[in-house]
Amino acid sequence: MKKVLGKSFFERDTLIVARELLGKYLVRSIQGKDVAVMITEVEAYDGVGDKASHAHKGKTERNAVMFGDAGRWYVYLVYGMYEMLNIVTGARGYPAAVLIRGTDGIVGPGRLTKFLHITRAQNGLRAIRISGLWIEDKGVVVPEQKIKKTTRIGVDYAGVWAKKKYRFVMK
Repeated sequence: MKKVLGKSFFERDTLIVARELLGKYLVRSIQGKDVAVMITEVEAYDGVGDKASHAHKGKTERNAVMFGDAGRWYVYLVYGMYEMLNIVTGARGYPAAVLIRGTDGIVGPGRLTKFLHITRAQNGLRAIRISGLWIEDKGVVVPEQKIKKTTRIGVDYAGVWAKKKYRFVMK
């Protein structure tokens, strides 16, 4: 079984989507060749109340895509050098997204985007084949006992939100 995840998959609760992305495949078309890597680590960012989220202080030019339709890519630059890849989740107008932190063989969100040639040019695009970047379900089921839930990385500034176990990692 191989199925491109549609908008309805992403229009659900951010924490559910984050957990269910584990075992799915991130696919990038590079010079006519599809490169697929299994998603093994993600972090959820859930609305304006989440003080670790870019949306916490409201809508800006940078985070506007988070307030739009689910199933679109949110790509931004950190430290002036690393592109971060997120997929927008939840209902339109509710700013939530899942950061894809790692895949099989690639640890770290900056390394992942570099490997797959992902840049801010993908920001706002739909996660569908024609965009050259999408997510597929190949039938891999990850049991709960194979998932570690931890706090998110690099969000110590977020108070109690820094302690939320919104990071999901395949063991």
